Order: sequence, then C-alpha cells, then structure tokens
Amino acid sequence: MLQILQTAIPCTLMRGGTSKGPFFLASDLPADVPTRDRVLLAAMGSPDARQIDGIGGADPLTSKVAIVSCSSRPGIDVDYLFAQVSVDRPLVDVTPTCGNMLAGVGPFAIERGLVAAKDPITPVTIYMVNTETVAVAHVPTPGGEVTYAGEASIAGVPGTAAAIRIDFRDTGGSVCGTLLPTGNMIDQIDRIEVTLIDNGMPMVVLRASDLGKSGYETPADLNSDQELKTRMEAIRILAGERMGLGDVRSKVVPKMTLIAPPQAGGHVMTRTFMPHKCHSAIGVLMAVTVGTACILPRSVARGIVRPQDGPVQRLSIEHPSGEFSVEFQLEQTGGGLKVMRSSLIRTARALFRGELLVPASAWEGKDIVTSADVSRTT
Repeated sequence: MLQILQTAIPCTLMRGGTSKGPFFLASDLPADVPTRDRVLLAAMGSPDARQIDGIGGADPLTSKVAIVSCSSRPGIDVDYLFAQVSVDRPLVDVTPTCGNMLAGVGPFAIERGLVAAKDPITPVTIYMVNTETVAVAHVPTPGGEVTYAGEASIAGVPGTAAAIRIDFRDTGGSVCGTLLPTGNMIDQIDRIEVTLIDNGMPMVVLRASDLGKSGYETPADLNSDQELKTRMEAIRILAGERMGLGDVRSKVVPKMTLIAPPQAGGHVMTRTFMPHKCHSAIGVLMAVTVGTACILPRSVARGIVRPQDGPVQRLSIEHPSGEFSVEFQLEQTGGGLKVMRSSLIRTARALFRGELLVPASAWEGKDIVTSADVSRTT
C-alpha cells in the first residue's frame, strides 16, 4: 500500500484585523524561495477554488500568510514577511504587505518568545520586509501576558477585542519609491482622472462617478459587473506601468479604489478592489493610502472630501461594512506635504496553535510553483 508522507510545521492560525491565516516562524519554513512557496501553496490548498485540501478559506482575505523572525536590524524587534497565496492559481505574491495580518504579528512574536512582554502595554517594532518600512504595534499585555479580550470593535469583525494601536512610520513610496510615483496628484488613464499613490500600498484612486457608478453599490453588484471590471483592469495595467511596477497582470498591486461622497457622517465612501474582487471592507494600508490621497490638496478627492487644517488630521473612511478611522501626522516640507506618521486601531486573536501538515513532496520539490516578485524576500 502506498504510504503518503507528510511534514509537520509548527503554526499558529490567527485573525489579524479582517484577515486570517497561518503565522510561521521563518526558521520553521524552507529557506529557499521556490521550496517555501510550494509549502505555502500546499498548506493553503492552492490552486483550487475551494482550497479544500488546505487551510485556506477560498477567499483572498483568508489566503494570507505571515512569516516572522527575530530581527538583526538596530532598533527593530522582528521582521515580518507577508505572502498573499492565490486561491485558484499556483502563485505566491510577496510584492505588497498586509496591514491586517500585521495586527497579529506583535501578539504572535510575544507568545512565541521573540519579544519580552511588559506590563501593561508591549510595543513591538516591526520591519515589514515586503515594503522595507517600519511599524510599531502596541500590544495589550496586562501582567506581562497577551490578552485578546477588550472593548475595541472594528467593522467586519463580530464582537469586541483588545485594541492594538499600530503606528506606521514614513511609509510613503514603500513599493514604488515615492508617494506619488508619477510626480502628479492627478493623471489621466483611458480618459479617466486618477491619483496614483503609494503610502504603504500602491493604489489607483478614482471617482466612482467617472465610471458611471454611485460608489454605494454592494460588493456583489460590483463583482457581477464584468464590463466595469474589464475597464478597471485595463486602467490598472496601464497604471502599474506608470507607477514603475512593470507588468502587473500577475500581481496583486496596484489595488483600485472608487471614491464617492460619504453617507454616514464620515469623510469619504470607498469601494476597493483587491485587485479583481471588491473588498467587503477596506484593508489597513489601503485605508492609509486612500486617506492620504484624500488629504492631498489637488487629488481626485477634491470636491468629495472637505479639506482639514492642522498638523494632525483624522479621516473617517466609509466602506461596505462600516467605517475605518486613520490619524495622520503631517509636516510641510520644501517638497510639499509629507506624512510623518499614520496611526489606527486593529484587533487580533490566536485561533489555534499546533502543527500544520503538508505533503512531504512539497518540501522535497516535486511540485511546480511560480512566484510573483521574490526580490524583496531577503
């Protein structure tokens, strides 16, 4: 009888913000990228629309992986590499990072002994490998123990949990090299005005009305509109080239966000694509980047978002399942407005700890995988 061998890998499944996925220590995964990607695909059950043979949830929001290690960088506690595992393609993309999964990195690092806990809050300084930027997660640790219980609520997650404040430091140009990759606050692509921007996540921001939409449609309605999605993808491909990202057909960046006037007392309404499916909410770094576009004086948000005054601005971003608030600390420089810090609140929870089993053949290199951009993995 044929014996099917499996490899056991220590793993913690965590919810981070509105995303979910396995968290690994880097030392528990293969060191070389092709083998690592085979293992991650096997772990998640990709490529398969249901991910039935792995722990992926058949949705981009639940097909994410966090890889964490102690950092050798001065002033940094841990390194965090994010991997977006495609659901239906043999693809592992490490081009972008994920701010939702980031919310779980601090608790994971403390519970795995990478960072010593303090009472009552433990700041964990995190180097985001994908984007070569830094964030500080303030993890509640009363009595020197991570707690997940608290009164904070975030749209898209039922109930309440402990608030984890995340401060992003100088994330402008994290992937594209500069906040405005083309140097313009507004560009035109296919006769549509867009703001091409990267403050932690490469984004294409455009007015919903310019595409014949209200901006208040449900994600299901937008996902079923093939004509809209085809036009948006054409714009995204051209935007990717202008942003210095090359051919983005097989990449998950840039993301696309439609904006419209707010409906529930916020500053702006959004519908965000990741990039081919409308998000049920909005990702952390997507919110940071879209919010940045909204506070720029001559972006596509002019006439939609009312300008604010002062060095600290708070922006309420509405999305299909609620609201997301971001705080910006700004500084006026000779080159214009610079975002020095972006802060927000997320929650996280460990769901299980144990060993994840993958076929030994994945580790041994008997399967084939293509990896999207691996240039930032070391």
